Amino acid sequence: MKVIVKANNIEGALRLFKRKIKESNKLTSLREKEHYSKPSTKNNRAKASAKLREKRRQEKSNGI
Repeated sequence: MKVIVKANNIEGALRLFKRKIKESNKLTSLREKEHYSKPSTKNNRAKASAKLREKRRQEKSNGI
């Protein structure tokens, strides 16, 4: 990943770099691959996040 620093604006280039990293999901995939997790653990985590998404969607549609 490359970011060009213009007019010695390192803070702006760092901000742009962080945004690019976040949008590409490279950091999250690196953290997931850091340790082995069993397939059942992955499935349980995916189901839990799906339930949470559905709960939030229901609350949003009900106007609570």
